[in-house]
Amino acid sequence: MLNEKLKNHHIILASGSPRRQDFFKNLGLDFEIRLKPVKEDYPSRLTHFEISNYLAQLKALPFKDELKPNDILITSDTIVWHDNKALGKPENANEAFSILKSLSDNTHQVITSVCFTTTSFEKTLYSITDVTFKALTDEEIWYYINTCKPFDKAGAYGIQEWIGQIGVTEIKGSYFNVMGLPTHLVYKTLNSIAETF
Repeated sequence: MLNEKLKNHHIILASGSPRRQDFFKNLGLDFEIRLKPVKEDYPSRLTHFEISNYLAQLKALPFKDELKPNDILITSDTIVWHDNKALGKPENANEAFSILKSLSDNTHQVITSVCFTTTSFEKTLYSITDVTFKALTDEEIWYYINTCKPFDKAGAYGIQEWIGQIGVTEIKGSYFNVMGLPTHLVYKTLNSIAETF
């Protein structure tokens, strides 16, 4: 349905995430995957959704000079926000344990920003989901780390994995946002672009 509306456009997904690529396939979209390395640093003054917005826009920068008039570039970034700080991807098992221990028996926010870039405009949207974990035992945390090795995930976990299945007690907001893409916002925005651009 949406793909037909966008038949005169060329969608470029700048993400190596298999989950985001699957989302685009499930939305029934034809798209190209195009990757460029970006150092994901942000100014220390930024907080909350400002961080993910900044990083999503930063990921679009290397592509801007090569976009064609019918291209729609989509970049995104997900952060976990807890105790007034952004939790990134853990560098090792001990850091993953420390992060998950801090999320245990607590509620945190998962924020995903999506940036839509064309030759004529740039639009950035974000979605926030509250996620609550039960009190996780040390044994459960280590089992998850050793089994799933969540070192490529912000906040050291994937909600679709074992720890999400046994540990998440409440979600307020989009589940798919926690997985890495607020699909409802992407669908709505691409529909809007198809009608006006």
